[in-house]
Amino acid sequence: METILTPAAIFAGTLFLVIRRPWNLNTGVSALLGALLALLAGSITLVDVESVIGIVWDATLALVAIMVISTLLEQAGFFRWAALHLARRAGGSGRGLFVAVILLATAVSAFFTNDATVLIVTPIVLEMVEALGFGHQALLPFAMACGFMADAMSIPLAVSNLTNMIVVRYFDLSFARFALMMLLPSLACLGVTTLVLLGYYRREIPRRVDASGLGEPAAAIRDPFLFRVGVAVVCGMILAFLFNRTAFHVPTSAIMTIGAVLLLLAALRNRVVEPWPAIRRAPWHVVAFALGMYLVVFALGKAGLTGMVAGLLQGLTARGLGVTVLGTGLLVALLSAGVNNLPGVLIGTLAVAATGAAGAIGEGMVMATVIGADIGPKLTPIGSLATLMWLHILEGRGLSVSWGRYLRTALVITPPVLLATLGALWAALRLMN
Repeated sequence: METILTPAAIFAGTLFLVIRRPWNLNTGVSALLGALLALLAGSITLVDVESVIGIVWDATLALVAIMVISTLLEQAGFFRWAALHLARRAGGSGRGLFVAVILLATAVSAFFTNDATVLIVTPIVLEMVEALGFGHQALLPFAMACGFMADAMSIPLAVSNLTNMIVVRYFDLSFARFALMMLLPSLACLGVTTLVLLGYYRREIPRRVDASGLGEPAAAIRDPFLFRVGVAVVCGMILAFLFNRTAFHVPTSAIMTIGAVLLLLAALRNRVVEPWPAIRRAPWHVVAFALGMYLVVFALGKAGLTGMVAGLLQGLTARGLGVTVLGTGLLVALLSAGVNNLPGVLIGTLAVAATGAAGAIGEGMVMATVIGADIGPKLTPIGSLATLMWLHILEGRGLSVSWGRYLRTALVITPPVLLATLGALWAALRLMN
């Protein structure tokens, strides 16, 4: 009992610092302090630190590269251009605009990670709906759409979320196989989430909007050359991911780093936008937060949490594919909601590997782990760093969402989306195997 008390206390203290941010403490610094305390207390060793880095280095470097790419594209005006196009296509319908925001958040989460949706798309969408003259009551549905879709729709691709990258690297999954297996779950997630959000906010969303005053999408492009290079780089990276596992076996981070360097060179070509200030403003604390929280919860895992989760998962494997997929997804979802999805997916991944499950059962557990770690965190405000940053952004704009209000909303929206997505995964596994 004493063994687990120390890492549990360190985890609780770290989580307190991350949530409350005393002395305006950076979340990355808080997580690293927790990791250092775990090391000094003997809950983890330098060998453990090396093991964790060995698991997460590729995903972490890939996150750094995608942050540079998304920051430069934002400076070029790419995301604002996309937002204005979608707003105009809504045809004056409030619900049409709401669906357009959902689609924009989905696309950005899929190709540029959930953090990019929160940090870049949320402010753009809020500015857009404020320019349309929406009141405070009508702003919240659009803000919630960005915040919820950021994590929920980060399941389609291996690069959509740091959690996905960790699972893909650990189990050596191909980009194409991952995308194929997640196609049906992604469509189910998008469809059910859209319906649930529309139903939940049906009274707050205005019936009609006048988008004529938003300006032309082309006017949002600040650097046409960087814009064109950015589109080419993103398309090139997707192709590289598709062929990488079968032909080259290059780390994901290497492909993304090449893309980031090409975009940086394009930005430096004529300096229409200054890249360095934008890159300095990028949320680098996310990297420190991820590494620190991995180590803090790894200490919990060593003390028995991983073994306990593995035992529960092992018991599911004898009950058939459907029960295994549902049980794994729900267990990882609850774990991620309780301890944050970055360390949650690490524990879940190690636990799934410990079961030794193979074939359709093994693949189902791996994919259900991703779904649970991406959608499950929406149950609580602490479930993902993206949600914590989203709440901070809203507070800075005078749109405060209390924990009580968040939980009431999340407990209505998240369960049906999670269950539908896991059900679609089960159907995909049956079709593919």
